[in-house]
Parts: sequence; structure tokens; C-alpha cells
Amino acid sequence: MLTRRGWFLAAGGGVLVLAGRLLGISELFALAAASSTLVIGALVYVHVSRFSLEATRELHPPRVHAGSPSRVELTVRNAGPRRSPVLGVRDPFDGGRRWARFLLAPLAPGEVARAAYRLPTETRGVFDLGPLQVHLSDPFGVAALRLPAAPATQLTVYPHVDVIPPLPFTLGHDPHSGVDHPTALGHGGEDFYALRPYEQGDDLRRVHWPSTAKTGDLMIRQDEMPWQGRATVVLDARRTVHNAASLELAVSAAASVVSAAWRQRSLIRLLSTDGVDSSFGAGTAHVDAVLEHLATIEAHRHGSLAAVLETLRREGQGGALAVVTSAGAGDDDLLRVGRLQGRYGGVVMVLFERSSYEPTARDDARRGALGRTRLVQVTRRAPFPVAWHEAVSRARQLA
Repeated sequence: MLTRRGWFLAAGGGVLVLAGRLLGISELFALAAASSTLVIGALVYVHVSRFSLEATRELHPPRVHAGSPSRVELTVRNAGPRRSPVLGVRDPFDGGRRWARFLLAPLAPGEVARAAYRLPTETRGVFDLGPLQVHLSDPFGVAALRLPAAPATQLTVYPHVDVIPPLPFTLGHDPHSGVDHPTALGHGGEDFYALRPYEQGDDLRRVHWPSTAKTGDLMIRQDEMPWQGRATVVLDARRTVHNAASLELAVSAAASVVSAAWRQRSLIRLLSTDGVDSSFGAGTAHVDAVLEHLATIEAHRHGSLAAVLETLRREGQGGALAVVTSAGAGDDDLLRVGRLQGRYGGVVMVLFERSSYEPTARDDARRGALGRTRLVQVTRRAPFPVAWHEAVSRARQLA
């Protein structure tokens, strides 16, 4: 197909023919013939030049947190019987908003070329990468042939995560946990609970040989129901309480609380005011699904924090609860969070004051009527990791 330059050249040839006929200047016909010859020659060149390439793309890693590096490695092999021409390679990112471009030198039959580049990961989200395009152009750039070489893939950029202490373990009756405190698995239990694969360090005396013989893998008899805490995270993503800066801070805080609970091997549940409820779950797949939702969540007009909190009040499933919102939340919302204290073993409110996301705003120390709810008040002077660490440390000292 013709490039933009080729179309201009073809149109220019037509104009020269018309001008030559009107003005009677024979030299204009010669120029028109030359431009037409160049266009036809370029089209013949790109259609006659044959090449066959095999390309693969690998992301390392395909899921990262905002600000962490992600690297693309491309491998291209000449699968044709002849030496390939000089080719251009383009890999679009984020719907073509950005491109990785480079030239591919001629390759002998069977020869392999490799290239690598880094992806932008400053912004959270799920980004399309590809499909990889290989294009052949004539030396004058008049005609080009573009062919797909590798399918599209996706890069998932999770929100930025701060390393913070997890929500404190809750005391008291929690009907959905095994017991009220951690126990050493496989040492003190007498009731059979489950079988699980062998992990390095397990006592070989607890190998369940009948199951091992059936599966071919070492299976360990687990005689105690594992203890797991329960962490519920509520993210207020209403447009009425957030601007772009405060939403990013709140999403990052929610992701940090989820990651801290995961490191503690707690059951995790995420609720957001856009109607998403992940339900309780554990394991890498569940946490990845939660973080992927946080990677794509946007401020929305509809939804109610009061409705989410009312659902939690009715369920009263115990465990620890963290609610993340901003100073735009009304006093009624803050009161509803405080009233959940009796339904949960521990309630923490993360409140981003205006000074944390608006440079000209003042710190606001006016917060009351929250009952025994632990308040993580994020300001310009006390960013989220600092405010969280102080609040959680103070709660553990009082426990």
C-alpha cells in the first residue's frame, strides 16, 4: 500500500499531467511520468520482496506494581529460505498512544535477532501491548507492506503498594475462623482436617502414604484446621469525595492494606462503592483479582458508602475492617463507620485530609464522634505509611 508520501507523489503526478495539458509544457509530462514510474516501482518492490518471520514477545513480569520495572524481550527468527530485507518493527502500547520502534537488520535463513525495551509503569491500569507489526518499505518510503508478527498481550500495573504492618489480629469469637489465635500446624492437633502437598521442612512422619501412592507426590496429613485472620477492606471511590489525586492515594492505600493482609495469610475481602464485592478468599489468584480491580477502578457518580456499610453491619462477619475514604466524606458516613465497631473485632478508618492531595490546603485535626474506631489521618506532614504505622503501633500497645 502507498504511504502518505506515496499518495502525495501520485497526486502530484496527476497535477503535473493536468498542468502540462493546460499550459502545453512537455517537461511537465516528463516529471509526471517519472513520479508515476517511482510509485509503480515502489509498489512492485514491496510486493516482490518476500520474507517470512517468526516473532515472540515475553513480558518480565506481566504484572507489576506502579513504579516497578517491566521489560519486554522480543525474539525474531527468519523462517524463510532467503535473506530478509531491512525491516521496520513497531510494537504499540496502550492502544497506540506509544510505540516501540526499531530497524531489523537483514537476517540469514534461520538466524535469530533479539531486542528488549522497558515499558512505562508510572500509571496503574491494564494496558494492551501489540500486536507486533513488521513493515517493509522501499528505499524512498513511497510504498510499505505491514504484517502482524506477534499477537497482542497485556501488561497489568497494580497500584503502588507501601510496606505497612497488617491489620491487628482480632480477639474474640469469629465464627468463620478456625480458632481465635494462631496455632502451629501439624504439631498439636488430633482431629484429621485435610491433606496437602509436602512443603520443605514438614515432618516426614506425617506423610500420608496411601494418598502419596495414588498421586505420586508426597502428601502431608494436616490434623488441625489452619488459623486465618479475616481482613475486610472498603474503598470509597465516589466522585463526590475524590479528585484525581486523592483517588490515586486512596487506591494505593487500599492495595497496601490488602497486600499486608496477604503477607499475614489472612482471608481478604474487598468492597468498593462501585458495587464490587470480592468475597473472602485467600491465595495468589484471589489477591491478583483484587489488585487487578484496584488497578482499573475509577471514580464514579453512582454508588453509596452508606449502602456498603449497611451491608457490613447486617452481616457482622467479624475480623478486622479498614475503610478508606477522603475528607470529602460526610459526617454521616464517618458516624456509620464508627457504629461498626461492635460488629467487628477492630475497625480502622483511613482518612485522606485535603492537605495530603491539595498543596494549598491546611491540615485539619477536627475529627470526632468515631467511637473506638482507630483513625489513620493522612495529611501533608503525615503521609499514609507514617500515619498507618503510628495508628497500628498505638493500637497494639493498648491491646
